[in-house]
Amino acid sequence: MAISKDVFQKRIARARELMRDEGLDMLFIGPSSDFTYFTGHPTRTSERLTALLIPHEGEPTVVVPRLEAPLVAELENDFAFEVWEETENPIDRVAERIRVTGGEAIAINDQIWGGFLVQLQHKLPNRSYHRGVSVLKQLRSVKDPFELDLLKEASRRTDDAWADFSNRVKVIGRTEAEVAEDLKGALADHGMPDVAFCIVASGPNGSSPHHHTAERRIEAGDPIVMDFGGIHEGYFSDVTRTPVAGHVPDDDFTTAYEIVLEAQQAAFEAIAPGVACQDVDRAARKVITDRGYGDYFIHRVGHGIGMTGHEDPYLVEGNTEPLQAGMVVSDEPGIYIPGKWGIRIEDSVGVTETGGERFNHVSRDITILG
Repeated sequence: MAISKDVFQKRIARARELMRDEGLDMLFIGPSSDFTYFTGHPTRTSERLTALLIPHEGEPTVVVPRLEAPLVAELENDFAFEVWEETENPIDRVAERIRVTGGEAIAINDQIWGGFLVQLQHKLPNRSYHRGVSVLKQLRSVKDPFELDLLKEASRRTDDAWADFSNRVKVIGRTEAEVAEDLKGALADHGMPDVAFCIVASGPNGSSPHHHTAERRIEAGDPIVMDFGGIHEGYFSDVTRTPVAGHVPDDDFTTAYEIVLEAQQAAFEAIAPGVACQDVDRAARKVITDRGYGDYFIHRVGHGIGMTGHEDPYLVEGNTEPLQAGMVVSDEPGIYIPGKWGIRIEDSVGVTETGGERFNHVSRDITILG
């Protein structure tokens, strides 16, 4: 799905409006999804700086090393170019561009290497430096229709991969790593060979929410926290299901699972424009706390999803930012009993004008895997 140049131009124009509102003169963006958001081109982090400079007025500039300039050559029609040689320091080029624009207040995106920022501060010590997130999160957290379509398609493909996987893959007696490879294969089979992440955490390993998938062999009765997602045309999916191997371990697990499912529904029902991010977290947390498991829900209820797997807005206590139509967030409460098991149920949810829209539709009930 090609994105038109008009979209990038509108994003830059909107960034400038926000920069003026914030009193910022220059936006300095390093290799990141922010760079791709404004240009359509992916970049990679390395010691050779590629960057985008957006002044509050005037022509935006791409700073790029000579050996990588051909990779972004088509941008020359829309951006000024500063191509630096192997023996140069690219920060000299950045500093000169800032001097030319007369910029005093410089906003930096979060993905700039500290070494580049420190060098720039030494070369331009009389400027003020600010986090660019004040501008970037306002742009990126509210998705346009093009982005929403891509995120829905990413979720649809992930659902199809899960349905395929859960209908055919055997898990008992196999390692977490082996099962994870099967799940990655299912994502690839459904058009998502770029797997963003794939956590398979069985039995007691499930009590660690970000467990590193390992060589533990899955046993009958093990709950398995499976948190996975792929990338479709630059946009992420993110879903978690907690099936069990062979049979449900005990009544305590069934009770806790039903509580998590109820909490996930409560968070979903809380999602609507104008609702504070923390209130979505509170809705889920109240269900789990009131049922006696509050100490075992140890992370926020959700985060934004877009060109990265975790981005603004964050659904966490203390974040009073209101949700807006066009945002896409995860809804993923959990209960984690140390040394025993974990449970997490997660869907991606779009914020509409009237409430929430689930992007994932595979069953949230307990699934038995062989």
